[in-house]
Amino acid sequence: MRGERLADHRQYDRLLSGMRRIAVLGIKPESHAWQPAHLVPAYMQRAGYEVIPVPVYYPEVVQILGEPVHRALAAIKGRVDVLNVFRKPLDLAPHLPDILQARPRAVWLQTGIRDDGFAEALLNAGIDVVQDECLMVEHRRWHSAR
Repeated sequence: MRGERLADHRQYDRLLSGMRRIAVLGIKPESHAWQPAHLVPAYMQRAGYEVIPVPVYYPEVVQILGEPVHRALAAIKGRVDVLNVFRKPLDLAPHLPDILQARPRAVWLQTGIRDDGFAEALLNAGIDVVQDECLMVEHRRWHSAR
């Protein structure tokens, strides 16, 4: 079954209402707390979601937001509802095999991140995709409308 390209508030709302576990690829540690790659997952954790850190750099860091880091998505036990991605478009392709192996329900590419070829590969694998949107902004909008 092909994944769905999510591109409007109604589709985002449906995804947000069903998610509980968010893996964050490219998350930054507390030493970079002012950057979106830390601010957004910290907000989502405060909102009650389980946040699973998957940093790309910072090999010395073993915990972010009080949670153990994972160096590969496929190493995460259990199903990930949403993979929130903080990687430049040119850096997405090397992560594709790991993402396909982990099989999250959806991949959410943050504001400014868009790669139609990457998205198409995910869609063909049955994974829903959001491109170029901020998860925190959409969550705030959804939460305030409930």
